[in-house]
Amino acid sequence: MREAAPSMLTPEQAAELAATQHPAPPVTDSKIARLRLLAAHDNPKIRESVASSYHTPEDVMVRLAHDPDAGVRACVARNESTPCDILRSMAGDESEMVRGWLAVNYFVPSDVMEALAGDSSHTVRSLVRWKSDLALAN
Repeated sequence: MREAAPSMLTPEQAAELAATQHPAPPVTDSKIARLRLLAAHDNPKIRESVASSYHTPEDVMVRLAHDPDAGVRACVARNESTPCDILRSMAGDESEMVRGWLAVNYFVPSDVMEALAGDSSHTVRSLVRWKSDLALAN
């Protein structure tokens, strides 16, 4: 029976296999148009999905970074493809949740991390320390 059992894949092998067997569809003009349309939707959860997309155009990200809903802004803050200037503009966001997501995003510029290290929120400062300790451990 052992000989008939399937072999186990490492996580890296499984990810590579998944990527080759299930490639992401190409980013088309119609997909970008859909993102632009959905970014203006009344439902903040739909705007969050746009803010989480790696393909959202920069001008749309700028708008979403100033969205009235903190959940949408948090998705912009945690998105690794959000341009640095937009992340920098969010460092003073009124929402602790948004600033917390900025603190753990590895693509946030160092000057923003320095500002967040002195944040008024204990949680945000703790997240900055945690990320710093994690970086030192690696």
